[in-house]
Amino acid sequence: NQKVELARQAESVVAAAFVKETFGIDADVASNGLFIRVGKTTLDHLFLVFTSLLAAILVGIPAGVIAAKTKLPGQIILGSAEIVQTIPGLALLIFMGVLFIRLDLPSIGAFPVIVALFLYSLLPIIRNTMTGLKEIPASLIESATALGLGWSARLRLVELPLATPLILAGIKTTAVINVGYAALGGLIGAGGYGQPIMTGLRLNSEPHMLEGAVPAAMLALLVKWVFEYLERYVVPKGLRLK
Repeated sequence: NQKVELARQAESVVAAAFVKETFGIDADVASNGLFIRVGKTTLDHLFLVFTSLLAAILVGIPAGVIAAKTKLPGQIILGSAEIVQTIPGLALLIFMGVLFIRLDLPSIGAFPVIVALFLYSLLPIIRNTMTGLKEIPASLIESATALGLGWSARLRLVELPLATPLILAGIKTTAVINVGYAALGGLIGAGGYGQPIMTGLRLNSEPHMLEGAVPAAMLALLVKWVFEYLERYVVPKGLRLK
C-alpha cells in the first residue's frame, strides 16, 4: 500500500514484485493504456445500464397501463415502486446481496447490480405511463369507442401513441439516473465506471477517480441527447414535448 499510495507505483507492478519475492513466481504485468481502460469500463457500464433499462421498459410500461386502468392493483404497483425508490442505493445492494446468498444466487458482480438498477428504473416509467394515459382527454376515448374500437385496439392505436411523449420522457430520465447509479457496482466487482472510482478512493488518487467520474458524466449527457434524437422519430411532431 505504501508503494502504491506514496511512491505511485502501479498496483500490478507491486503485486507482481510481491509474488516474485514471496513465492518465487514470475508474474507477467499487463499495463493497458488509458483509452483501453476507459473503453473496457464503458462497455461494462453500458451493459449494466441498458440491460436493466430494457428489463424495466418491458415490465414498467405494462405495469403503468395496469396502474392507469385499475384502482387497487394500480395503487399496489405504484406504492411498491415508490418504496423501492426511497431505499438508498448502497442499502439496496446490501439487501440484494443478503437475499441472493440465501437463494444461492450470485451476490457479487453484475447480476445484483442489474437487479437493483431494474428496481430503481421502474418508478419513473410506471408513473409517466400512468400519467400519460390518464391525461388523455375523455372526448378522444369516446370518439375511439364510437368508431367501434375495443379496449385493446383503443389502447394500442390511440392511448399509447398519445401517451408516448411522457413515456419516453420517463425512460430518458431513468436511463440518465441509471448511468450514475451503476457506478455503485464498483463496490461489488461489477465493473463499469465504478471500478476506477473505487480504486481512486482506496488509493486517494484523483486521476483514478476522474477516470471513472468524467466518462460517467459524459455518458449521461450522451444518453440524454440520444433519447432526444430518438424522440423525433418515435413521437409524432404534433405530440412532442416543448
